[in-house]
Amino acid sequence: MLKLLLDDRRGRAVSGVMPRQGVFITLEGGEGAGKSTAAGALAAMFQAEGADVLLTREPGGTAAAEAIRGLLLGDTALDPLAQTLLHFAARADHVAMKIRPALAAGAIVICDRYYDSTMAYQAYGQNVDIAAVAGLIRMIGLIPDITFMLNVPEVVSRARLVARNRPTDRYERMDGETMARIAAGFTAIAAAEPARCVVLDGTARTEAMVAQMRGIITARTGR
Repeated sequence: MLKLLLDDRRGRAVSGVMPRQGVFITLEGGEGAGKSTAAGALAAMFQAEGADVLLTREPGGTAAAEAIRGLLLGDTALDPLAQTLLHFAARADHVAMKIRPALAAGAIVICDRYYDSTMAYQAYGQNVDIAAVAGLIRMIGLIPDITFMLNVPEVVSRARLVARNRPTDRYERMDGETMARIAAGFTAIAAAEPARCVVLDGTARTEAMVAQMRGIITARTGR
């Protein structure tokens, strides 16, 4: 079902947008999977090679999207559908104002979370309609070239959250059952789009994981 919903995004041109010349890489996974650390290390590796790199995140990346991030991760009660729409409002601004221009200029864009997180968290985790989320993905109209999905056991995820020693946000406080549905969502997404998604062991050493990512990027994009 998910594959059918996602397939009709392929090859769809978005009117009035700049052509893509760069490479769009996203990192996905549950809480404590190591996405931010890996994204920063991967960006540093490309920068050391002299590449033009944009390292960004979601929700966030622009002033408006960062303001929405504060609401999404805060303590204000939000219905799951409201969360979904806020994530896509932030994403629309982020894509239009930052990601598309960077890709048009030939940059390597590395994004810590993107629309797969909304599908996993809100659709699979919080039971928002999958078709509705897929429709919003089509409206955004920008598919990553490669998505690395970092997978870690729940016990590792929880241990890493505790080790951060800071207040938890809305998503970090989700219960085990919801987290299990989110993990199943990421698995389903990866299975539906194997040409885009690469599942990696999030418990591996960062250096080894990033070296593996770098090799996959070169093999798939020539960059």
